[in-house]
Amino acid sequence: FWKDDELIPAKRSRKTAREMGHLPLSGNSGLLRRPFRLGKARRVLIHLNNTNPALNEESPEHRAVREAGWEIAYDGMEFEL
Repeated sequence: FWKDDELIPAKRSRKTAREMGHLPLSGNSGLLRRPFRLGKARRVLIHLNNTNPALNEESPEHRAVREAGWEIAYDGMEFEL
């Protein structure tokens, strides 16, 4: 989710993202604001709700994700561990 209350105004849920066990990306305590302590490790968001505006590559939210040093996974993306 982009915002903690993303689904409430859309009338899709009465719960916030946090109440459903999800950490929103934006906001003062969102994932994009959290310090990253793993050095130069690759950071890829692999599970985004279909309502998340960060999925739109032309959106300011997508740009904010990229500027924070994250990638957004795409369908079929593979990772070698």
